[in-house]
Amino acid sequence: MKVLLVHPNFPGQYAHLMPALAARPGTQVVGIGARPFEVPEGVSLRTYEAPPPPAEGVTRRARPADAAIARADRVARLALDLRREGFVPDVTFSHIGWGDTIFLKDVFPESALLLYAEFFYSATGADVGYEPGKPATIQDAVRVRAMNMPLVSAMNASDWGIAPTAWQRARFPEWYRGRISLVHEGIDTAVCRPDPEARFPLPDGSVLRPGDEVVTYVARGLEPYRGFPTFMRALPALLAARPNARVVIVGGDEVRYGRGPEGGHATWREAMLAEVGPLDPARVHFLGRIPHPALHALFRVSSVHIYLTVPFVLSWSVLEAMACGALILGSATPPVQEVIQDGKNGLLTDLFDHAALARRMTEALVDPQRMAPLRAAARRTIAERYDLHRICLPRQVQVLEALAARRRPPSFA
Repeated sequence: MKVLLVHPNFPGQYAHLMPALAARPGTQVVGIGARPFEVPEGVSLRTYEAPPPPAEGVTRRARPADAAIARADRVARLALDLRREGFVPDVTFSHIGWGDTIFLKDVFPESALLLYAEFFYSATGADVGYEPGKPATIQDAVRVRAMNMPLVSAMNASDWGIAPTAWQRARFPEWYRGRISLVHEGIDTAVCRPDPEARFPLPDGSVLRPGDEVVTYVARGLEPYRGFPTFMRALPALLAARPNARVVIVGGDEVRYGRGPEGGHATWREAMLAEVGPLDPARVHFLGRIPHPALHALFRVSSVHIYLTVPFVLSWSVLEAMACGALILGSATPPVQEVIQDGKNGLLTDLFDHAALARRMTEALVDPQRMAPLRAAARRTIAERYDLHRICLPRQVQVLEALAARRRPPSFA
């Protein structure tokens, strides 16, 4: 089987799939991405330079399509080079976003085109207009429709899709939903596991251990999409109620998904510290981005891990935290509720109610023994539904093999 994996942030969601495919006898794997990456033996990677932002003359609503076509052009050139060199994939697996996929079916019409169907935007029922007091406007609806134009083009050309969660699958239009298999990229439960001897050193020289009162919060960017303002507003009450609690915050200051802060603040961290007042730096630690193994160590020492999000893409970090045995206190929003049941394998709270969040964090710290069954249930959830080697990788390969053989893949839904 010949497989072409396409992702601008290669390997992206193929981090586990790529080496697994390369290790299979007779399988040839080629990647296309927009950044260098050290690939394992048996994988060839071609890279393109990400295009500059659309020119000033391009209208605002046309910019998503303009940017997508610019990327599609670059990917198509690399795909044409591969074709001239004799490489024609049985299956091309490409992320639906950014535009990379748009022209691939034209370059390889005889190849099955599989989409990583991560998210389809909507002016209702998801992230847009979810914040109280800020309903979606006509301008929002127009913007969302423009953002979906490159996605619809990719969907129309594709043969099949894979979505990581049922809620994300349900966001896609009905005409395409029946062609999407439900397969998460997987959590390696042998790597992500509890460890009573875990240690997490802080920059001040102190070391956190299991049993310490440790509140953790992790996001790629500290921003409203991931509930950062609610979390920050809850901290003064938590710190007053639990004088021994330490708070560890992981994430960059850049805005990844939503809007930037108002009032002249450069970052949401700056804006929220201005609102809630100074927080004791000996107890509240902003670490920025940290290496992946360090993140696992942090999950293992966490007393309660906060995961808040608007209805949007479910972060892999919360699933890894569950596999590491962390107690999750999450937002009662659809992506989280697909995984967490309040009082069964974690705790839930309203995304925007910082007082309730403070109370539930405090409750979790007061009686850790009562929370132990929830931790164990959280890990069981990941082992039973998202285990990389037993469930997710075999299912991904099943989908690829079915497409390569021109069979209809299983939906797993």
